[in-house]
Amino acid sequence: MESRQFYTRKDKFVLWLGYTLLGTFVLAILVPLIYVILASFIDPVVLTNQGISFNPDHWTLEGYRRVFQDDMIVRGFINSFVYSTVFAAFSTLVCLLAAYPMSIPQFVGRKVFNTLFVITMFFGGGLMPTYLLISNMGLIDSPLALILPGAVNVWNIILARTYYKSIPNELHEAAMIDGATDVQYFFQILIPLCKPIIMVLVLYQFVGMWNSYFDAMIYLEDPSLQPLQLVIRSILVQNTPRPGMVSDAQNAAMMAKIAEQLKYSTIVVSSLPLLIMYPFFQKYFEKGVMMGSVKG
Repeated sequence: MESRQFYTRKDKFVLWLGYTLLGTFVLAILVPLIYVILASFIDPVVLTNQGISFNPDHWTLEGYRRVFQDDMIVRGFINSFVYSTVFAAFSTLVCLLAAYPMSIPQFVGRKVFNTLFVITMFFGGGLMPTYLLISNMGLIDSPLALILPGAVNVWNIILARTYYKSIPNELHEAAMIDGATDVQYFFQILIPLCKPIIMVLVLYQFVGMWNSYFDAMIYLEDPSLQPLQLVIRSILVQNTPRPGMVSDAQNAAMMAKIAEQLKYSTIVVSSLPLLIMYPFFQKYFEKGVMMGSVKG
């Protein structure tokens, strides 16, 4: 408290402006989140006519009951979790391996490969050439069509490469003197020291795959292989609940009410894995991002 007396009027204005902006950003995130959670428990008729109600008589678990009774949503949830986990692990490993030689000054052609990698960040083949490539590889209607094309992420390679540079080179020299190979140094010495950046890359890739639906919509035709996001899309965008959810609905009005409630229930269910994951990754997140972005 005593240090505040040394703040000038301009300093205080900047501080309060920063606090106001941060508070606004927090409210912009919390208010929609709280609204969606509360709306998922409220009867759709009450929600449409009155909005959020704190009367216990207006609350119901019908939306969640219908969500968990639908086989497609449960299967989509499992598919999304499997795809996201496999993709995050595979992509992180590929990026870590690709970044290692890029971080060694003695690597011949390092600048050429770095330039080629960066070019791919700004220029791509487009949807049709990519689809033809996936089709010619026989990956249509295969989960590999979601995992392989995006496994090499140049931005993640740059983050990992920069993080490697923050580790003293003397450690590598000592390992080489002791007779360790590059493979032994990478897996036994370097990787255990890179836990923060590994956690950041895993989180990035898991969230990216979990929220992705476009590639699955293009490459997956079998409904049993579709991720949760495609099922949610049919509810949120097309406003069409799954047939099993509306077997007791007799008219379009009832279907619309059920669809309205299912919107919020499916949003909450689909967000749970990310909300559960983030607290465990938070302690590594800031350190990994800062070291991977600024150092070197």
